[in-house]
Amino acid sequence: MTAATQTGTDRSGPVTALLDRYRTDPDLIPPVDVTVSTAFTTSQGVRHPGRHSGYRNQVISLRVGAATGSCAVEPGSINPDVVYACAGKPVVELLRHDELAVQVAALDAYLAHLNPHALDARAVTVQVPPGDSLQRSLTRAREVTGLIDVPRGGRVLVIGVVNSLLVCLRERGLRYVPCDLKGGTTEWGEPIVTDFTQVLDGCDAVLASGMMLGNGTFDDLLELVAAIGRPIPVTLFAQSGAAVTRELLGDGVDALSAEPYPFFWLTGDTSTLHLYRGSCPR
Repeated sequence: MTAATQTGTDRSGPVTALLDRYRTDPDLIPPVDVTVSTAFTTSQGVRHPGRHSGYRNQVISLRVGAATGSCAVEPGSINPDVVYACAGKPVVELLRHDELAVQVAALDAYLAHLNPHALDARAVTVQVPPGDSLQRSLTRAREVTGLIDVPRGGRVLVIGVVNSLLVCLRERGLRYVPCDLKGGTTEWGEPIVTDFTQVLDGCDAVLASGMMLGNGTFDDLLELVAAIGRPIPVTLFAQSGAAVTRELLGDGVDALSAEPYPFFWLTGDTSTLHLYRGSCPR
């Protein structure tokens, strides 16, 4: 994960404000008969061929109608029974759940239910072709990094380290500062910083994982970017909260790679990305 988990009610920022609007605005509150039909968790361990290190993911997912909303969590941090108990519950109730990740997954599902990515005129839909895990990871990474609006030689803060993204940034002639709560080093021995607040000011752009929504730190990032006083474009690669972050396009988020369930790493078959370029004002 990218920073310490926050599940309390003392948060503030754009994501918190968005959740609050869907809890309190009579025009936005989900009808009580809109419920979660399926609730599940996906746990994954990865080590691509030829790579020296791997990683783990755990994602909670909630289905509303034909849409599935998701939010990544620190592996083992949420009891699967908490997720399974969401099945049959109204979305409006889950927006007040004790777990922030459940709130995000519920809103993500509801927003994708109202406006599927495939029908959003702002999105360019691309296919990640079949292949092994590394081939597909690199193909996806090239699409994601192609969204970053920064000239060659620029420095990108990468929050949520994915080695394939770093490869593709180098291909574009971009420098990067890798950041992840777990720290350690990249595949190439580069140190990974653990606190993005200490390095943001020295960067020209941000590439952040949607995982930040599940621990409350995305609000912190957007507020810090706004306070710096110079343009720092923020691009998200979002399996977590893809429809939630879409609501922030032009309002803190400049570009988005939305990848709702099923994720590319679940299969060797063709999968889909929805790319939102530029600021895409709503």
